Amino acid sequence: MSPNVSVRRYDKLCHNFFNATGGSLRILGRMKNTPHILIVDDSNEISELVERFLRQHGFRTSSAPDGNAMRRALANHQVDLIVLDLMLPGDDGLVLCRDLRAKSSIPIIMLTAMGEETDRIIGLEMGADDYLAKPFNPRELLARIKSVLRRTETLPETRHPPKETTIVFNLWTFDITKRQLITEDGVIVPLSTGEFRLLLTFIQHPGHVLSRDQLMDLTQGRDTEPFDRSIDTQVSRLRKKIELDPKQPEIIKTVWGGGYVFTPTVRNE
Repeated sequence: MSPNVSVRRYDKLCHNFFNATGGSLRILGRMKNTPHILIVDDSNEISELVERFLRQHGFRTSSAPDGNAMRRALANHQVDLIVLDLMLPGDDGLVLCRDLRAKSSIPIIMLTAMGEETDRIIGLEMGADDYLAKPFNPRELLARIKSVLRRTETLPETRHPPKETTIVFNLWTFDITKRQLITEDGVIVPLSTGEFRLLLTFIQHPGHVLSRDQLMDLTQGRDTEPFDRSIDTQVSRLRKKIELDPKQPEIIKTVWGGGYVFTPTVRNE
């Protein structure tokens, strides 16, 4: 909670909003199964109110007051999305987000105190899919949950890199371990961290049209707003390094209204 907003006042705010909605049942028609949302917050009042609101809108819910309880819940249940508070006893939300991202792709919406810009950015850099500042409107949380679920549900299955860490496409050799892009003549072309992640993502999904939002998710670099053009900038920079003619790209093609597609045949060496 924001230091300036008491739990009692927030509790009343959520109760008033819940009563105003009439508690109508709304099921996400596009979801194959009822999504299960895990709320990780040490405030019982907030967890109970959010759980009740989400259940009234067609979700299954669980709650956990800290990181240990969160891990137990994940071990015992299939969870589709985690609403993760930043300020928690023991391991805080940033630590938990980092640990989750090291071994899981479960979508994460992080709750932060109002005005904590630095924590928000760090959380997104660690792999959170979205954030929401407290105190928040439950309807906005609901909208963000639906948005993140829709976006992540349409992500293509990641093709895990094989044991071989050298990838060849067109006239290029890509050494994943050394993070080196090598020309046919053996010249090493340096890549920034963002360019490396982007190229690796394309190589793992050849022939798939990837939207900007999907690319941000797959590269785990959501340190920008949803409609930011940073992905376009990264693609443009990468094209200048791998395309014969960046103005008429043949390796990374633009699909108007869809995103980008990596066209070459990829083989391992």
